[in-house]
Amino acid sequence: MSYATTFTRGIWKENPIFRLLLGLCPALAVTTSVENGLGMGLASTFVLLCSNVIVSLLRDFIPRKVRIPAYIVVIASFVTIVDLTMHAYFFELHRSLGLFIPLIVVNCIILGRAEAFASRNPVGLAFIDGLGMGLGFTLGLAVLGGVREILGSGSLLGFPVFGASFPPALVMILPPGAFLGLGLLLAGMNKLEERRAIRAGEAYEPPREMDCGSCVLCNLAENLNEVEAKPLDRV
Repeated sequence: MSYATTFTRGIWKENPIFRLLLGLCPALAVTTSVENGLGMGLASTFVLLCSNVIVSLLRDFIPRKVRIPAYIVVIASFVTIVDLTMHAYFFELHRSLGLFIPLIVVNCIILGRAEAFASRNPVGLAFIDGLGMGLGFTLGLAVLGGVREILGSGSLLGFPVFGASFPPALVMILPPGAFLGLGLLLAGMNKLEERRAIRAGEAYEPPREMDCGSCVLCNLAENLNEVEAKPLDRV
């Protein structure tokens, strides 16, 4: 797989938010503004890049049976660095994101890329994969945050967009607005992909199996055949 294909895959074809529907917890919770979306996205990208590189470097030394705990330790180390750095230098953003910064540890994008890609590919590809997926995640958060901020506050990055006469739809900066905004963006993404496929003369198939149950992490035992039936010891 080429570096260009690996990089662009995370931005469009396998965008974590708009195509794979991963990492929706922070996507729905913190995207009340573009600033929050960019902050969470860049923090997650840093952790994803670093964890991918370390997991790829150590992939031949980590025993298969303890790889998931090992990956979590690696990810948690970089999340701690991000958490302390943001608390020291970006306190207002850190306070806005709150608990969702430590929760990057269990973000399914990061753990999923470590298991599905970084642990099976060399460092160069793992780095490019982390960069592409991270930027795709950041782009998704920024776009969703921008839509909610414009419609819910009438501003973008604190600057008025429509003027004082614009009646903001306050629902867009509330939890229901996150679902409404995400649904509209998903529909738009699918429509664009359908038009691209038609122009290219390809058969368009709508996304399928986009749920948590189809994630590789939910099927590790089945996919990797690691559950071995062992007879119980008799007393």
